[in-house]
Amino acid sequence: MITATYHRNTPENGHARVTWQRLDMTSESSVRDWAQQLGEIDWVINAAGILHTPAQGPEKSIRQVDPAFFLDNIRINTLPTLLLAKYLQPRFRHGRPAVFATVSARVGSIEDNYLGGWFSYRASKAALNMSLKTLAIEWRRKLPNVAVVALHPGTTDTALSRPFQRNVPREQLFTPAQSVSYMLNVLDGLKPAQSGRFMAFDGEQLPW
Repeated sequence: MITATYHRNTPENGHARVTWQRLDMTSESSVRDWAQQLGEIDWVINAAGILHTPAQGPEKSIRQVDPAFFLDNIRINTLPTLLLAKYLQPRFRHGRPAVFATVSARVGSIEDNYLGGWFSYRASKAALNMSLKTLAIEWRRKLPNVAVVALHPGTTDTALSRPFQRNVPREQLFTPAQSVSYMLNVLDGLKPAQSGRFMAFDGEQLPW
């Protein structure tokens, strides 16, 4: 059985094995109450994220940094993973091999940053990556059965990336189904000993 969550609008497409539940992953009380109703968990995949809003896009220059937009990036791109880990930790104590993954982004890699710009998004994804790396170290002691990973999905044809697809080669622009398939293939091959990695959709290990 798969439990999926949404923030505002109920997804139209249904599946017999999928149960949809509304959840605000930036609210600690909402995550806590939601987690309390769950049983044992084998996989968690957090795909929540923000890159732009109708009023604000990723910064091209330091002059464009806006405090409210920066904090929104941290609140949506970083905080939910910490809250999910905090309240779902007891659900992984079954001892079976398990996965705790969050969709990150290659632009969150500090070492791989050669272009600059996008201050808020880069910083929030770098903070996410550090959070996952730190969680992996803690859970290596407490939950050695869980592989904690950050995932780069590639450039996917969604509303998040649509304003920035102009220079992306067609073969490097994935449909959502392609991106999900690639990431699931990576997760399916993970072992707890690989916890604490930043991985791309094709299995490449990325620099933090």
